[in-house]
Amino acid sequence: MDYEFIKQRIAPCGLHCGKCFAFSEGDISNHSRKLRDSLGNFDAYAQRFVSLLEEPVFNNYPQFKELLSYFASVGCRGCRIDNCKLFKDCRVRECHVKNEVDFCFECSKFPCNETGFDEHLYKRFVDINNKLKEKGVSNYYDEVKDKPRY
Repeated sequence: MDYEFIKQRIAPCGLHCGKCFAFSEGDISNHSRKLRDSLGNFDAYAQRFVSLLEEPVFNNYPQFKELLSYFASVGCRGCRIDNCKLFKDCRVRECHVKNEVDFCFECSKFPCNETGFDEHLYKRFVDINNKLKEKGVSNYYDEVKDKPRY
């Protein structure tokens, strides 16, 4: 797999941007756009299905449509291009640029406490970077590319 492509999908912290709901070229965004387009003008039918099918779940269609539209339009281009749209306190992007490394595990300060991550995310960050270091970036990507992020 092309290393530059992998870098577009795996953030410096090791999280898989390609599987993030906010990533504009990711699975969630792409599938959301397709589903939104496929549903077309389903609003009128959703209301009819409440009584025709006796399915009150269709009353929730406006909320579903709102969430689907959000997933279809978030528009992050990845942490190497944009500031993180998911973790507002993330400081990894600025650090990786300053230290001129592709991934945090390559930094002499790894693991550091300068990420801005909460306890849960910090643990994931350390685990993922240790795997990246142990397996290699390409092998790690091959292992996770088809798995869900969440």
